[in-house]
Amino acid sequence: MILGSVVAVAILAGVLFFTLGRKGKSEVTWREFRVQSGSIRSVVSTTATIKPQNRLEIKSPVSGRIDEILVKEGDFVRKGRPLLLVSSTERAALLDAATQKGKGETEYWKKVYNQTSLISPIDGQVIVSSLNPGQTITTSDAVVVLSDRLIIKADVDETDIGNVKLGQRADISLDAYPDINITGIVDHIYYESTLVNNVNIYHVDIVPERVPDVFRSGMSANVNIFVKEKQNVLLLPLNAVRSRNGNSYVSIRVASADSVKKVQVQIGLKDDKNVEIVQGLAAGDVVVVRDTTFALPKNKAGNNPFMPQRRPSQQGQGK
Repeated sequence: MILGSVVAVAILAGVLFFTLGRKGKSEVTWREFRVQSGSIRSVVSTTATIKPQNRLEIKSPVSGRIDEILVKEGDFVRKGRPLLLVSSTERAALLDAATQKGKGETEYWKKVYNQTSLISPIDGQVIVSSLNPGQTITTSDAVVVLSDRLIIKADVDETDIGNVKLGQRADISLDAYPDINITGIVDHIYYESTLVNNVNIYHVDIVPERVPDVFRSGMSANVNIFVKEKQNVLLLPLNAVRSRNGNSYVSIRVASADSVKKVQVQIGLKDDKNVEIVQGLAAGDVVVVRDTTFALPKNKAGNNPFMPQRRPSQQGQGK
């Protein structure tokens, strides 16, 4: 018990020594920001995926065997163009039997029993064509997949969806090709949300003004939707403006270096760095922001409160 008490007293003495003997002090400095004229734009930034606007799977009306594929992935096809030729199960069996009787018998049945031709119902691009001639298929198999056009399907949080409007411009960059930037237009905002990680997400279709050759369905992209943009407005950094009770304030110098006063301002658009000053300041005005840094004390060592201290009278007697 006695040993424990001694240790506790020693620890307390150490804490008091460093607390009382090594206090620092705050030196107040001021950072200056000058109101400047420039441009600012409010954006909604989000992630997106390259997807077909309309994805159409072409299926054979009959089960059978693929005789010939007339297109390949990436081809653009017109409505009415043949995509592939299929022999029904009966025709394929009949031709196989005819080959045992000679070429003449086979050519006869090819003319009598026609193939089934799969025709493109739309103008579009072939985005999937993975089968080969000779493979057997059923009526449930998608033999070719068409897309009328590739678009960017963005995922917008419900807190931002109110700022997104049809016709707004957007910049798109691809994760796979960061050097390629594409401009698009907001074409459709979905009415039904999707719950992702307990957050309501709305899909937004953005139609690119041009479709690069590197576009592939399923690619990831980053999107900036431009909500609003202003030119030649007064700007300040975000950290130069303080908010309280719904109002915005800045600090300006009055007379001496450390004498400042608060000025109420009206703000407008914000981006990730700056804020628009609508009213309360003029171009060239200087705004200050208090910058408090911790400074070590000037004395090299503190006084130990547990060391015996001589009274002034005792100090005089010792001289």
